[in-house]
Amino acid sequence: MSSVLDTYARKPISFKEGKGSYIFTEEGDKYLDFVQGIATNILGHCHEHLVKTIQEQSKKLWHVSNAFIIPEQERLAKRLTNNTFADFVCFQNSGTEATEASIKIARKYFHKIGKPEKNRIITFKGAFHGRTLAALFAANNPKHTEGFGPKVDGFDQVPFADHEAVKKTINKNTAAIMIETIMGEGGIKVVPDSCLKGLRDLCDEHDLLLILDEVQSAYRTGSFFAFEKSGVMPDIVPVAKGIGGGFPLGACLVTKKAATGMIHGTHGSTFGGNPLAMAIGNAVLDIIFEKDFFKNVKKKGEYFGNGLNKIKNKFPKIISEVRGIGLMKGIKVLVDNTEFIKKLMDHKMLTVKAEENVIRLFPPLIVEDNELDEAINKIQMVCKEMN
Repeated sequence: MSSVLDTYARKPISFKEGKGSYIFTEEGDKYLDFVQGIATNILGHCHEHLVKTIQEQSKKLWHVSNAFIIPEQERLAKRLTNNTFADFVCFQNSGTEATEASIKIARKYFHKIGKPEKNRIITFKGAFHGRTLAALFAANNPKHTEGFGPKVDGFDQVPFADHEAVKKTINKNTAAIMIETIMGEGGIKVVPDSCLKGLRDLCDEHDLLLILDEVQSAYRTGSFFAFEKSGVMPDIVPVAKGIGGGFPLGACLVTKKAATGMIHGTHGSTFGGNPLAMAIGNAVLDIIFEKDFFKNVKKKGEYFGNGLNKIKNKFPKIISEVRGIGLMKGIKVLVDNTEFIKKLMDHKMLTVKAEENVIRLFPPLIVEDNELDEAINKIQMVCKEMN
């Protein structure tokens, strides 16, 4: 019997090593990995620049308290703010911590400017913001919240894509609107640019902060953030997963205005922003900043999307929709997604499910066209088997 707490329905398989888009079992079987730690290993397994970086930094300094200046942290923060909307970065260890920081920053802002009654946040049905208590009740999915009462108050949930419901929910106590730019766990649902613009307009009209959760989508869509193509400027953006290339790293990016209330003592993290994590975060940016990197991500995303749509058109009784942007893709199937994923695994391909009977596909951003072709062929084989 395992001594690990049984909170995951783990598949009876384990892996000993990986390289790029592939991962290998203890027995040496080779799998095409389009889970990649759930959108996390954006440079694939054991990218040589990340391996070299972690080896070099591990010989110098792993951890030091945030009570001192951490040069690697200063460098990563500056590189992020120089290339995004943000003025400041607050480093965390995970996506749920980045979400919690976002909630705290929004509430503290209004408290600081003399409006403490503005402390509620509007969220959307189908969202996923993490596993801590506030993050759980922000998303308010009964599957995740049952048994964890009493309910953490301060959130008002509205249906996804219901702009009128958002308008009606805003009141004198509303502080912010929080939404995933692309709902990951919710089924790779992309929030249209027009909706993001509408939310920004509502925030401006009612003096609210706009929080765009990019924990799963940051770097993955062919730009720093998925919201960039909309032209919308958020106030707060929590990120994690891919920004560490597989190493535990989260961050909350924030404007100078929204950060007003965050003074000494208002927030902290023992491990957040430690030298080892910061070195790896910078190493990821080294690759991201290479010439035409994001251009190639977009190109590969279009190539993959075209291939998936061809399968959809060939098997309309199996696949009803192809979703996503860049290399953050989802296929909505008309058969049981768990069974589909199992059959893909039989064909040595790993994927992960989401709500709305969707299968999520997260190839690394360095994936080759032949590896995308391999994925397309495997998906097509399963469609034939289940047709």
